[in-house]
Amino acid sequence: MTQPAKPKPADPAAGGPQGGAQGGAEAGTTRPGPRPVPSPGPAEAERAAPQGEPGDGPGGRTEPDTARKAPDQPEQAPPAEPKPAAKSEPQPGAKPEPKPAQKPGQGKQGGEARPARPPARPARPRKRHWMVLVSFLACVLLPAAGTAFYLWAVAADQYASRMGFSVRREDATSAMDLLGGLQNLSGSSSSDTDILYEYIQSQRLVSDIDEEIGLREIWSRPEADPFFTLDPEAPIETLVDYWEDMVRISYGAGSGLIEVEVRAFRPGDATLIAETLFDRSAEMINELSAVAREDSIRFAREDLDEAVERLKQARETVTRFRNENQIVDPEMDLRSQAGLLGTLQGQEAEAIITLDLLRETARENDPRLAQAQRRLEVIRERIAAERGKLGVEGGPGGTQAFADIVGEYERLSVDREFAEQAYVSALATYDAALAESRRKSRYLAAYMKPTTAQTAEYPQRLTLLGVVTLFLFLIWGIGVLVIYSIRDRR
Repeated sequence: MTQPAKPKPADPAAGGPQGGAQGGAEAGTTRPGPRPVPSPGPAEAERAAPQGEPGDGPGGRTEPDTARKAPDQPEQAPPAEPKPAAKSEPQPGAKPEPKPAQKPGQGKQGGEARPARPPARPARPRKRHWMVLVSFLACVLLPAAGTAFYLWAVAADQYASRMGFSVRREDATSAMDLLGGLQNLSGSSSSDTDILYEYIQSQRLVSDIDEEIGLREIWSRPEADPFFTLDPEAPIETLVDYWEDMVRISYGAGSGLIEVEVRAFRPGDATLIAETLFDRSAEMINELSAVAREDSIRFAREDLDEAVERLKQARETVTRFRNENQIVDPEMDLRSQAGLLGTLQGQEAEAIITLDLLRETARENDPRLAQAQRRLEVIRERIAAERGKLGVEGGPGGTQAFADIVGEYERLSVDREFAEQAYVSALATYDAALAESRRKSRYLAAYMKPTTAQTAEYPQRLTLLGVVTLFLFLIWGIGVLVIYSIRDRR
């Protein structure tokens, strides 16, 4: 009985690994001649068919129609070769032949569809997922919950007191302008409001207010709140930093208005700090005005001192001249001497007339004639003496001496009069500057007095909690991304 021939396996290029090997062996086998190949049975055809690989279709890999022959046609044998060829091995580097395209849903045998693969399993949380969740709880939720507990259960309420003020400046025309004095005595090179703004944030102001009302004690009273309160033993640098947190300053550069918000743990303490701050600021502005006024008065006072010294020297010179010449006032002496000389000249004229009458009526040995003669001689001697005092007689030396005395006195008199006038002018200027200095050219005008709070506005718990939570989430997210990026690179 003749055994049925085995069915030819699929083409090596389109079949599985078994079919490819068998096809290669059969192709290389020498056969004597063509013979009819009976069609294989169903069982043998199913065993001979290669197994499909996943992903090649619903029923496995499908062979191309060109490689598949009809089962009832005899297979054409290849030409005879002297020796059977061994099984060919794939050369290294050789590319496999491309597989023919297969229609979707068409199986290997007769294009029948095979059942679809089962769906993928549902995703399950793994260890790394649990670690991310635990880190989120530990790094975000727990710190945020602790922050919320501290803000609502531990943090003390803070009350705010507000006030607003501005530096006013008056530039009125002073009385010195009428005398040719200085103008704008209170002018300054920088803005007074800018100076006050920097002064409110200075260490000197904080130290002065602390010495006056005790800032450390006021801001350290809620002992149960260690985060928002101040250490009672804090140094001045820490106190200044805490001052900047509790005292907020809003300054409008264009309008020159300053608004201050002072916070404390009691409404009365906040108002007290605000009032003390306003008083200290007013004192500082008054000091600026005093410095400006002192500068303006200093020049007037220097002029006055110089005028006084000049007048003093002029008077001392006149006094020395009077003592040296024994003359209080040469003009008065001249008038008195002139009057005395006129009187003597009148008496001389009378004595001459009397002597002429006696000569006509009396004898030569008459004693009345000798007496009249003697009286006339005495009057003439007195006149000559008085004229000698005045410098009218006695030669050029006497005349020159009297003229020098009169000229020196007139020079000294002019110097004294000029010194007196300069003193009067300087004194008037100083009085005007002093009157101007008494006026308040700079002052602190409050358009909003310090207020007293009734409701606590700080700390802003929701805002702080939101900010803390946001930053915790950002830090956690960045950390997770960094860790996963390092893990993926490995």
